[in-house]
Amino acid sequence: MNTAIEVTLFIIAVIGVIALGIWKSKDGEDDGSEKGASNYFLAGRGLTWWLVGFSLIAANISTEQFVGMSGQSADWLGMAIASYEWMAAVTLVGVAFWFLPKFLKAGIYTIPEFLQYRFDGTARMVMALFTIVTLVFVTTASVIYSGAKFVSEYYQDVPFINNLTTMCWGIAILAAVYVFIGGLKACAWTDLIWGAALILGGAIVMWFAFQTLENTPPEELIKTKVENSEATIADLEQAGAYERLVLLNDGKDGEAVARNGDNLSGGKMHMVRPKEDTDIPWTALLIGLWIPNFFYWGLNQYIVQRTLGSKSLAEGQKGIVFAAGLKLLIPFLVVIPGILAFNLFSSDLHQSAVKANDSGLAKIESNQVVKVDPDYAKLQIDQLPKIIAINSKHAGMSAAEANAQMTADFKKEHPDVMEIPVPSAAETINYLADSATNSSDGKVTVGPTLSGYDYDAAFPVLVRNLVKPHPYISWFVLAALCGAVISSLASMLNSASTIATMDFYARFKKSSDSHQLVRVGRIFVVIFVILAAIIAPKLDDFKSIFKYIQEFQGFLSPGILAVFIFGFFSPRTPRWFGVVGILTNVVAYGALKWGLGTWIASQGLWYASEMAFLDRMAICFILVIVIGILITLIKPMTKPVELPENQEICLEGSKGAKVAGGIVILLTIALYAMFW
Repeated sequence: MNTAIEVTLFIIAVIGVIALGIWKSKDGEDDGSEKGASNYFLAGRGLTWWLVGFSLIAANISTEQFVGMSGQSADWLGMAIASYEWMAAVTLVGVAFWFLPKFLKAGIYTIPEFLQYRFDGTARMVMALFTIVTLVFVTTASVIYSGAKFVSEYYQDVPFINNLTTMCWGIAILAAVYVFIGGLKACAWTDLIWGAALILGGAIVMWFAFQTLENTPPEELIKTKVENSEATIADLEQAGAYERLVLLNDGKDGEAVARNGDNLSGGKMHMVRPKEDTDIPWTALLIGLWIPNFFYWGLNQYIVQRTLGSKSLAEGQKGIVFAAGLKLLIPFLVVIPGILAFNLFSSDLHQSAVKANDSGLAKIESNQVVKVDPDYAKLQIDQLPKIIAINSKHAGMSAAEANAQMTADFKKEHPDVMEIPVPSAAETINYLADSATNSSDGKVTVGPTLSGYDYDAAFPVLVRNLVKPHPYISWFVLAALCGAVISSLASMLNSASTIATMDFYARFKKSSDSHQLVRVGRIFVVIFVILAAIIAPKLDDFKSIFKYIQEFQGFLSPGILAVFIFGFFSPRTPRWFGVVGILTNVVAYGALKWGLGTWIASQGLWYASEMAFLDRMAICFILVIVIGILITLIKPMTKPVELPENQEICLEGSKGAKVAGGIVILLTIALYAMFW
């Protein structure tokens, strides 16, 4: 009965909001003029600040965050993953006053179009192609996956809905129908509702999580305490909800400092991680993390498209700063609940991993080896002999021989260390896997990587266990999350189709017919959603969906950001630098990811045993900047570039937005100080 009530209210809410968006998208529909394309792709350039602000948040905060980011916070990263949100607040202020004025002044439809005016058509085509590939095969596919992951985890006992692949196709089709009809204007109006609902829904889940934490027996909670916390069962018995969170993850007096290692090896309430951290070392806060932030919020088509549709520069700036303020709230609704998910329901996360591990082992091919994480080796001991046998067969050595070789390697690297550590089961299995792949000339490949916990299930598990028993509340949370998925997908598909239509079709066909451009845009929507839906279920093999997205952005974001910096602030940089900068980054990042970075670390030329992807981004960014400076000094343009000017929009900035932006920056600094 409860499920029937929940599903009925959920369906009414989702369909009702989508219908509202489509209805509002028909307001002021074109009369055969060029406004048809403008309405479909840029909402008629008439979005007010509150629509821009909520639309930015709803487009950004989808299950990518609620599944991926909460999953990483449940693991060892903890609060450190919040840097993506709090640094984004500062980034947005910069975008409002540095990037947006130049884009609106040029009157562009797409971000690659700016490169045509500042650099050349080749740079525009290269960026457009890479952007479409990233949008379709990385961003859109990952949001489809994370949305399907949430729904299938939530309804584990409902046939069809509990199937990941089925839900991937269902969500993809829903989003495609929505954007096919309404375009960006429909997205903006539904985003207004979903954005507000997401924040309220996240607050509801957090409230339930803290209530449950306060009432959970300390004997259960102590099992999820980080290793360097001195908290005891007695301490937990006397503590309230928030104090329990701190005791488990930061210690009695903050003694649980962040450590490099697996989950629970160190404190999880810190923004600053050791420099050896493989995901967010503190060095990444200096340069590396700013690159994906500025690229995402300032140069990412599906985000920036909302600001390009602003009624005026002032409205756009107010909307962006409003979104920046909302970003400060997100870690409290996503990151902290992720930490709580492990404290409350680590056994559920393990059971979800068991299901995924069994599926992975069932699909293993004859030429594949298996890797495991340390938690898998501790929690699924009965499976270890089978996995060791598989890897030993391909490596041509036994587990004992592998351990002996690892011990010998350790002695060679650390001749002064007297106590030689005994290799763990996970280390033995992974050493055998590496030996097999390194000696097989590509004939042996790595199959599934098995985990002790399914961290991407953290938020779905919270919602299922805490909110689902309350059908008159759960429908709202479910509708907000699923609506955000549909809205984000619609926005991504609209943006990909905008680029394909305006940067490729309209340019090469020389077509300016408004209705034809909209028809072509809709065809691209169908093509792109099919491709993304095919890829989406395969992402279940990735350990972290959030890391997957950020890692692959590295091929695109550092080079494009560097090129745009020269485009904005260096009018004499040669036009051909645009394509040189973008392609240099692709080659450099690929080299660092697939060989050079590993070699540098192995030679002791890096400060850690491996190079974090954010550090790879920083290196590539600096490389492109240096090349740009040298090119500009050696061969500057004789005449500075003059960009086109859009006369149809008011380009007067907002003084109030500047004041609000300053307040957002000060609040961000305060939050970092609080969780340092």
